[in-house]
Amino acid sequence: MELLTLGVLASGRGSNLQYIIDACERGAINAAVKVVISDKENAYALERAKKHGIANYFVDLKSFPDKESYEQRIVKLLKDHKVQLVCLAGYMRLVGPTMLNQFPMRIMNIHPALLPSFAGLHAQRQALEYGVKISGCTVHFVDEGMDTGPIILQAQVPVLDDDTEETLSKRILEQEHIIYPKAVGLFAQGRLRVEGRRVVVK
Repeated sequence: MELLTLGVLASGRGSNLQYIIDACERGAINAAVKVVISDKENAYALERAKKHGIANYFVDLKSFPDKESYEQRIVKLLKDHKVQLVCLAGYMRLVGPTMLNQFPMRIMNIHPALLPSFAGLHAQRQALEYGVKISGCTVHFVDEGMDTGPIILQAQVPVLDDDTEETLSKRILEQEHIIYPKAVGLFAQGRLRVEGRRVVVK
C-alpha cells in the first residue's frame, strides 16, 4: 500500500509531531511526514523536522497582506510536497476557508479536552475551574469553527483532587501521543468515513 503523505503545521515544541514521525518511521502507521510548516520562526517543531531530514518552513503571517494570501502560501507548500493529510500539532491559528477548501475533511487537529467541552485556549484550566472529574483529549477533523469538527477519537483522563494545570496537562499529553498517531493510521488505512457529525471507523 502506498504511503500516505503528511504535512504538519505546528507553532511550538511539536511533541505530537515527534510521536507521529516516530510512528511513521517504525512502520506503526502507513504514512510519512513530508513537510513541517510553522508560523513561529523559533518553533522547536522545525528543529525536530530538520533532525529527521524533513522539509521545513517558517511562514510569517506578518509578511502577507492578509490571512488568505498567508494560507495560499501554506497550501502551495503542502501541494508542492503532495500532502494528502494535514495534521495540526499545536498550531495556534484558526484555519480559514483557503485551506479548508483545498483539504476538505483532510485536516486533523488534537485538542486537550473531551470536546465539545472546553474548546479554545487553556482547555485544562477550563476543566479544573469547572470542577469536572474526567477530562482527556480529542482528535477531530477541522471545519470552519473552533474545535467544532467531527470527532475521530477520544481518550479520557481522570482529574485528581490535587491536580494543577501543569500536572493535568502532562497526563493528557501522554494520551495525545497515543491517539493522534492512531487516528492518522486509521485515515491511512482508509477506515474513516464522515457521516454528518459522526466519524465512522470501518
